[in-house]
Amino acid sequence: MGLKEYKPTSPGRRDTVADDFKDLTKSKPEKSLLAPVKKKGGRNNRGRVTVRHRGGGHKRRYRIIDFKRDKVGAATVKSIEYDPNRTARIALVIFEDGTKRYIVAPDSVGVGDVVQSGGSVPVTTGNSRPLGTLPTGTLVHNIESTPGNGGQIAKSAGAVAQVMAHESGYTLVRLPSGEMRRLLSECSATVGQVSNLDHKNQKLGKAGRNRHRGRRPTVRGSVMSPAAHPHGGGEGRSGIGMPGPKTPWGKPALGKRTRRNKSTNKFILRRRYDR
Repeated sequence: MGLKEYKPTSPGRRDTVADDFKDLTKSKPEKSLLAPVKKKGGRNNRGRVTVRHRGGGHKRRYRIIDFKRDKVGAATVKSIEYDPNRTARIALVIFEDGTKRYIVAPDSVGVGDVVQSGGSVPVTTGNSRPLGTLPTGTLVHNIESTPGNGGQIAKSAGAVAQVMAHESGYTLVRLPSGEMRRLLSECSATVGQVSNLDHKNQKLGKAGRNRHRGRRPTVRGSVMSPAAHPHGGGEGRSGIGMPGPKTPWGKPALGKRTRRNKSTNKFILRRRYDR
């Protein structure tokens, strides 16, 4: 992937850094692996807004991704494609029996490469193996948290985790956040780093590009009325006038830890904020 910068021919173009899409090899998706996406505008099944600042955006179709990587056999990468539903690229792979599947495209995997799944396949980029069979120090992504559930960890653009140790049926993995977590050694993971590493370096340049993504404007609480937000009201630029920032509903915000005392806490060897 590469980036392209624009000349400031308009205020919206100034400082814009966009994707050049030169790593893509196919412009139209595989029809057999598409599903409809119904927009909800941040509303739940009762029609109430539960996530603010959502709505509009370009129409999308969902690409059905194989996160489980449970089909045994070699598959050849036929194309690298864009997916509007995620930051990473996706790869269309075709197995020897003609089965087509989409996978999260690893970095440095291209058209013509062969990817495999199983406990005895080579430890090369794009291959999927159980964590317990991977050497210490291996970089992985698309990691299962429960065996058979499919990858749930490290799937976004540029994400990568590292296998640190094996002990008593568990594998210690350092996650992208810096957290050190024990996962069952039966959980599968894909070798390598997720593609589209330069995604984090893009700059949208104008509000309209955010609207295309289905994001509506966000306004600071301090410029609202006191009826709309705890930070609102006052003459001119006023402080928040309370101990600590609050959400619109009066709950502590900006740094307040909200994780419950889960039963899975025992698997966390080091929290991400203890670095």
